[in-house]
Amino acid sequence: MGTHNINFSEQFEFTGKVKTLSIVGVLLGAAAIAYGFFSGHQERTFANLLLMAYYFACVCMSGTFFLAVQYVAQAGWSASILRVPQAMAKTLPIAAAILFVVVAAGLYSHNLYHHWHADGLTDPNSPNYDSLIAGKSVFLNVPFFLGRQVLFLGIYSIFSIMFVKYSYNEDLAGGLNSYRKSFKNACIFLVIYGFTTPVFAFDTIMSLEAHWFSTMFGWYNFAAMWVSSLATIAIIIILLRRAGYMQWVNNSHLHNLGQFIFGFSIFWTYVWFAQFLLIYYANMPEETIYFYKRFEYYKFWFFLNLAMNFLAPVLLLMDRDNKRTDAKLLFVAIVVLLGHWVDYYQMIMPGAVEDGHNGFGIIEIGTALGFVGLFTFTVLTALSKKPLIAKNHPLLQESLHHQL
Repeated sequence: MGTHNINFSEQFEFTGKVKTLSIVGVLLGAAAIAYGFFSGHQERTFANLLLMAYYFACVCMSGTFFLAVQYVAQAGWSASILRVPQAMAKTLPIAAAILFVVVAAGLYSHNLYHHWHADGLTDPNSPNYDSLIAGKSVFLNVPFFLGRQVLFLGIYSIFSIMFVKYSYNEDLAGGLNSYRKSFKNACIFLVIYGFTTPVFAFDTIMSLEAHWFSTMFGWYNFAAMWVSSLATIAIIIILLRRAGYMQWVNNSHLHNLGQFIFGFSIFWTYVWFAQFLLIYYANMPEETIYFYKRFEYYKFWFFLNLAMNFLAPVLLLMDRDNKRTDAKLLFVAIVVLLGHWVDYYQMIMPGAVEDGHNGFGIIEIGTALGFVGLFTFTVLTALSKKPLIAKNHPLLQESLHHQL
């Protein structure tokens, strides 16, 4: 497509069936959550709320990470698709607020984090005293724990808003001033993000089972949130193209997204397997309990996790043409997105739900639908507010003529 045919003022209209379905999804989610609480499954409901709130926040956080990587790399190929991750970044403050409410409510109600937040665990005179938890209490205590949540999510949200603001200012004023600010802040953000996301994962997910720890767990989570975000970006772009928007996106842009999904799915598998193998051959009871529970009581999900997050993307995206075909890339991206729901389910459920529940029902499906509806509504609302192309991005012409 020639650049003279591009409408630089094209805006997405968030109306019709998609908007209705997103609202219906939110309502179904609210109903499922209410059912979970009123049917006596508070612990299981909180576990599902944490799963989806964490997933929601991680995908939006990684949208910001995507922006930062493109600015620091001074990448040209992605300049014409930045509005999609920007919409995800703009939604991050909402996702962060929801996650914090879920974490705090689960903590104070003792439905989450009860392995380290319960009466007497750190008191030597209590029958509930746990020397291991007492040794970790300097780090795992309520004020410091919630303070870190506010700090990390707040910093990520501030940078998200800044990147979006600079891009919109660039549309209005042109020039390189906003781009240089984005570059400088992206460098700062990547350093902060790289050091804090492992700690964020340790806090939010790994501390559900506070007796167990893995130094690789943070990078395992980083890989999961990153590849999930890439799959989300690909899905949104492909569906927008099918709806008649963003026709400047060509097969080479899809190829790049497919390469990222392919490569980081392998990276996720590498970190997952390295963590598993180290624990397996060391065979230390305090470490193997983590995988024992997942292999014995969640065996179906254990193997489904590997099939969806490793076998599917590797086998289906190995071929060059598959990366460039929107139908095949869309299918793989959806499988990966569902696969990392399974991944988070495996991380959270065995440690958060004490009654041995490993089933799958209304609470799981309804909560997931609710958050999918909420994500769709908030991200597409943000996407509809500004033109779909950053018309004054200094590398836009490179992106519009991108060919591999």
